[in-house]
Amino acid sequence: MTFRQLEIIDPILQALDQAGYKKPTEIQEKVIPILLSGRDILASSQTGTGKTAAYTIPLIQRLATSEPEISSKRRVLRGLILSPTRELAAQIGDNLTNYSKGLKLKRTIIFGGVPQSRQTNSMKNGVDIIVATPGRLLDLCNQGLVDLSQIEVLILDEADQMLDMGFLPDMKKIIRKCSSRQQTMMFSATIPPKIITLSNEICRNPQRIAVTPVNEPIDKIDQSVYKIEGGDKKKLLLHLIANPHYESVLVFLRTKYAADRIGTLLDKKGITNEVIHGNKSQNARTRALDRFKNGRSRILLATDIVARGIDVKNLSLVINYDLPRQTEVYLHRMGRTGRAGFDGKAISFCSREERVLLRDIQRYIGMTIPEKSISKVDFADIEIEPHRNIQPGHREIVDHNTKQARGVYRNKSVRFSSKEFEVESDDTFRSRKRKNSRSSGRTDSRKRYDSRDNRSHSSKHKSYRDFGGSKPASKSRTTKNRSFNGGSSRKPSSFNRSRGHTSTNRGK
Repeated sequence: MTFRQLEIIDPILQALDQAGYKKPTEIQEKVIPILLSGRDILASSQTGTGKTAAYTIPLIQRLATSEPEISSKRRVLRGLILSPTRELAAQIGDNLTNYSKGLKLKRTIIFGGVPQSRQTNSMKNGVDIIVATPGRLLDLCNQGLVDLSQIEVLILDEADQMLDMGFLPDMKKIIRKCSSRQQTMMFSATIPPKIITLSNEICRNPQRIAVTPVNEPIDKIDQSVYKIEGGDKKKLLLHLIANPHYESVLVFLRTKYAADRIGTLLDKKGITNEVIHGNKSQNARTRALDRFKNGRSRILLATDIVARGIDVKNLSLVINYDLPRQTEVYLHRMGRTGRAGFDGKAISFCSREERVLLRDIQRYIGMTIPEKSISKVDFADIEIEPHRNIQPGHREIVDHNTKQARGVYRNKSVRFSSKEFEVESDDTFRSRKRKNSRSSGRTDSRKRYDSRDNRSHSSKHKSYRDFGGSKPASKSRTTKNRSFNGGSSRKPSSFNRSRGHTSTNRGK
């Protein structure tokens, strides 16, 4: 079957041809005719099979071939797509732009993490389609900046993940603001019972489409697992990514802190990498993903924020550095490779503590993942520095010439040695500023206080400047009540009497 046989209009056919689409996938063959007829639908298909095109093509064709119910000089918002993550929303927006070339349709993307003014300015003259995450969209609706009363098509993408992320209350509020006459489409890779319950509430007699068994893994992905000790994961990771055959590697980790730690390790080894997790600003996340997609960075370290829907062409390898605690997440991680019919490879690391998770994953996918063995001799020459006790949210700065740590930074993004890092902590900044004031010969109250205590301020904060160690020791009892201006804030009465006066007869 071809796209023309699906009764798609010529402008969209030309856009699909320019995008390299030859023939529709199975989910597209079954879903597009139903959506063009105007029926509600609940569809499930394994990841990487073209679900995004399956609902965006009918949406574009309906809005391009029909007029809004009310006449207005401004564009009327008639299409709404809800997405669980910012990255997926941005990708859907790009697909809408590609498929609607030659058609006078305007779309905008709404999500948190960026200034609201940019998004509201794009809607001044009205838009036809909005792609949004639930939180920011509901906020704009409450401010009266977005009107959903004329919505004709409502699409929920990755609906199960939105429920898992706690978006159900926001989703119901958004749906109540929409017209009761809209066509509703729900798409997801998995369809748990709570999704069926939600579909019965918001859809009108939805047609259920399941292209393949919901929990069936992708056959074209070569899966394997290494059962090793947790302390050897870093060495095994360095051993695998040293293979030049893997042109692009996506590494999934369980926590944000672990992603930053591995990123610092790769920096010290001179390996270009990007890190994405929830603590990164949206601009930093977008920039990191673009650098990885464009091939400027070979390694992408990520939490499960990019486990859904993100499409990276010809991704060579997916590594599960930490096994996911939710079994269905394994399918979504693995689905980042082997997309659109291409072969892929997924490797998992399993420590002794994760054997239970591995057993649950194998039971969920209905197969035993082949186990690979590796001798420690294979990566015995790989040296790993002992882990330093860096505060959470911080990251070491590495000089790529000397491979030495230069500082601990956090909060805002700066450029250092052609690499994105984070601004130094407050403690490090104050310690460095005091040292500079002493070296310049300036005498201040803090220096006088330090000299009386026989301890320099920089030495007390050495643990912070050395990126580890314990916090500075508490002040002694004799200096506990001294103020930083060198004077005495509340001196004991015995101290005053020794100088010939008390606090009550001062000056007599």
